[in-house]
Amino acid sequence: MQQQSSSEAHLPLSGVVVLDLTLARAGPTCVRHLADWGADVIRVEPPEPAGEDVIGRRHAADFQNLHRNKRTMQLDLKSAQGYAVFLRLVERADVLVENMRAPVKDRLKISWEHVKKINPRLIYGSISGFGQTGPYRERGGVDQIAQGLGGLMSITGLPGQGPVRVGIPITDLTAGNLLAMGIAMALFDRSRTGEGRWVHTSLLESQIFMLDFQAARYLVKGEVAGQAGNDHPTFTPTGVFPTSDGHMNIAASSSRLWLRLCDALGKPEWKNDPEWSTSVGRTRHRAAINQAISEVTRHKPAAHWVEIFEAAGIPAGPINTIDKVFADPQVQHLGIAAPITTPLFGDTRMVASALNFEGLPRDIRSPTPEPGAHTAEVLRWLGYSKEEAEQLSEAGVTCPKAASERKERVA
Repeated sequence: MQQQSSSEAHLPLSGVVVLDLTLARAGPTCVRHLADWGADVIRVEPPEPAGEDVIGRRHAADFQNLHRNKRTMQLDLKSAQGYAVFLRLVERADVLVENMRAPVKDRLKISWEHVKKINPRLIYGSISGFGQTGPYRERGGVDQIAQGLGGLMSITGLPGQGPVRVGIPITDLTAGNLLAMGIAMALFDRSRTGEGRWVHTSLLESQIFMLDFQAARYLVKGEVAGQAGNDHPTFTPTGVFPTSDGHMNIAASSSRLWLRLCDALGKPEWKNDPEWSTSVGRTRHRAAINQAISEVTRHKPAAHWVEIFEAAGIPAGPINTIDKVFADPQVQHLGIAAPITTPLFGDTRMVASALNFEGLPRDIRSPTPEPGAHTAEVLRWLGYSKEEAEQLSEAGVTCPKAASERKERVA
């Protein structure tokens, strides 16, 4: 097992061995949670020759941010010898995470049905595009397809604008976050039962889960939400308003906050308008209310209004570009831009975990390794001799080699 520093030894997932067979973003997002909080993650990658495009993607900030705090090895799962190494890994692992299409993992014999026979205590975590069963089981899924199929694009954007994707891969990220939580629960359950379990979610299920109250509106009342732009779908006034130096958000949707807003804007007479005195009435007259507020807020900068509204207890804030996000004093105080020294970028910062365990650090302990950096180390841990490890390398099982030279292919 990986040697741990004294600080790592006390992290919540210290001692948990995780096999990372994930690709793209949803799976790596899940594993990043486990790695950040102390799990010994072994990322298993195919020993394919690294072309310029592959190295370019690997050395990009995105990939480096996704795969920190891990060890990595190269292993040809299609070869008999490589598969034998994989089975040894499974025997010693606590968790395996994958997000392959069902036919691929069945063909490689790495599915839950295959590995649970090797290690009944294994927690097997999966993310698929649309579910492990059903008519879409074998389809590949990506974030934007799930955003569309799962309804999110129909409620994002300005009214009449047409479908709009969210500006981050929210479906990938949500699926990864949910699976990490599921794996943690399965590990806890195993501590009581001694048995492993298959935990899985999909981009589609995660996306529909994230519809939340919009989905509930339809399921309970048959209301099909449409695009509401920057306005809250059901509460007014909550949205984006102009300032003399840009725009800001204001959320004064309750009756109590509405009264405070009228005073803060110097418009106490608005409180006496019967059409604007109820939540239903304000939403019915949303356009007029938004216009009236805008005519006031546009004359002062956002910082002025934030100070006024904060004093009045009204939620409000600026709309920052990403550079301004990381310059914000509260963001800097939270330390979510974690410092790290990497071979590629030198002294830089990456996005830290958003979780806080009191008394524990959330440092990024190690940068993303180069392909196969820990192959020899992991093989020693599995009990392979130096000579056996060299033979695996010569056979192309654990290092790049032309496909024509690969040995012992599994049919």
